[in-house]
Amino acid sequence: MNLSLVLITKNEEKNITKCLSAVKDLVNEIIIVDSGSTDNTIEIAKKYGAKIFKREFDSFSNQKNYALSLATNSWVLHLDADEVLSKELKQEIEQILPNTEYDGFFLTRTNFFLGRRMKHSGLAKEERIRLAKKELSEYTGGIIHEELKVKGNTGKLKNIFYHYTCPNLDNYFEKFDNYTTLGAIKMFQNNKSFHITDVIFRPPIDFIKKYLFKLGFLDGFEGFIWAMLGAFSTFVKYLKFYNLKKKKNG
Repeated sequence: MNLSLVLITKNEEKNITKCLSAVKDLVNEIIIVDSGSTDNTIEIAKKYGAKIFKREFDSFSNQKNYALSLATNSWVLHLDADEVLSKELKQEIEQILPNTEYDGFFLTRTNFFLGRRMKHSGLAKEERIRLAKKELSEYTGGIIHEELKVKGNTGKLKNIFYHYTCPNLDNYFEKFDNYTTLGAIKMFQNNKSFHITDVIFRPPIDFIKKYLFKLGFLDGFEGFIWAMLGAFSTFVKYLKFYNLKKKKNG
């Protein structure tokens, strides 16, 4: 099948084998844009025949659009290194893609957190466009929280893929500083206003949404940790945003 896989990486040696092994018989091209891995990410990817490109990271949208531009096939599958296609989804893509009227497809992602499959907490079923025609798709959203947009008709596939986010707390906190910094920068770039109420009320509201309204309490202790860390992340992001505004104003 003429299908390209594109993904961006940095120090993903613990994830990339599972990701690539699940799609090796589905795609005929693997494009990886790496932003300075110091582990064995590149060596592992080369074993799967991946084409490796290097680019300094400036934003998720730019990084992924660059990776997309390198694909040589009309159809492109978009994954992160910690995401894995199910066998059922792989078979569905093989059956549908050759004769489809659509220009892109929403795929349904289910998440694992600290090794637990999250059936609630807003993590059970997330729909994302991850399969689309190259010439009709583009990432938007800036430095973080990027989203793939398709100029055309979109459909939805039935089967799921898996996201193995943060298998342990060390991994969570490795990402924590970078993601909260990028989130603060995005608010700063969008000229958002800062109010002291942001750091007082937003974190507990975020916790209540995840733990109560999205039924995080049904995900056991992991659900509580997810909601609590999410609230703390919001708190830190707004503190960093405040610091950026303070530096700008002298």
